Amino acid sequence: MHSLLRRQLRKYISADTQSLPEIEAFLQAVEKSYENYDEKLAMLHRATSISSEELYEANKQLESESARQKNILTSLEKAIGSLTDNLKQEQAFGQNKIDEFNAEHLAEYISNLASQVAQMNEEKDRFLKSLEEQNQALNNYAQVVSHDLKSPIRNINALMSWIMEDEKEKFSNASKENCSLVAQNLEKMDKLISGILNHATLGKTKEQRVSFELKDVLKETVRTIYVPDNIKIILAENLPKMVFERARLEQMFMNLLTNAISATEKKERGLIKIDYEPDELYWKFIVSDNGKGIPEHYQESIFEMFKKLENEGNGTGIGLALVKKIVVLYDGDIRLKSEEGKGTTFYIKLKKEL
Repeated sequence: MHSLLRRQLRKYISADTQSLPEIEAFLQAVEKSYENYDEKLAMLHRATSISSEELYEANKQLESESARQKNILTSLEKAIGSLTDNLKQEQAFGQNKIDEFNAEHLAEYISNLASQVAQMNEEKDRFLKSLEEQNQALNNYAQVVSHDLKSPIRNINALMSWIMEDEKEKFSNASKENCSLVAQNLEKMDKLISGILNHATLGKTKEQRVSFELKDVLKETVRTIYVPDNIKIILAENLPKMVFERARLEQMFMNLLTNAISATEKKERGLIKIDYEPDELYWKFIVSDNGKGIPEHYQESIFEMFKKLENEGNGTGIGLALVKKIVVLYDGDIRLKSEEGKGTTFYIKLKKEL
């Protein structure tokens, strides 16, 4: 029996009385009731402790959910504000009035904005489709015009050469010089038409990427163009092995080299360098020359079609425009530094992976 209970019973029940069977049965019943009370009290205490922990965890979950809902509302408010600004809504949804928040109103407002976005996307798709059709038509037109123009030009050039060959003894020196000028202009026009066609169709056809040593490609490119004896071309030792669309890269470097040769052909000792700068994301090249340079007021427009520093020579004004288009095609960039009389340096970068 519990010690406190025994002490209390001794005060009021004598030892002789405690030995009576009836009193013994009574005391056992009291003891048992007291033990049940202790057990129930312990159970209640455990239940209260468990309920308290559960309430604490539930309260934490409610706080977390409340913060999440608040973040959702904040994001939703920002999204609505952005859509409202972009769509130029005259009356914005009252997103700052949290106390007057109306879910039905909000859902209806978002639905209206979504409908407008969907309509804008449909208009964008129609515009892109129309633009694609126009580009295809322009591409076809460029090819047809190129063919129709090149044929008579080449015929005229052939006729001029036959006339010169058959009648050269009858022509005066002035006539011979004029015939030579005609031939030069016909050749220039042929190059111009080819340049326009290349610019118009660049990027229309997909080219297979192949592996190659850039130095070998550049050496081959140099062999295909005319390099005067007074010009020296230096290729960097660290030129990389590349996996790239080779034909487009050859075209880019050929145009840069012919531009540099044109700039240095009148120098006593012309020098052209092609360097490489390693990078994780881009192929970075530097093409420099010690030629006549580009005046500052021309440097912004030098990559535009038909922009030339001078009208003399066989240049078409398309070479650098083609270079720019190739660079843009590969998410790259081209810039230049130049000083008149001291030369020009082009900095080119092409993205390795598109």
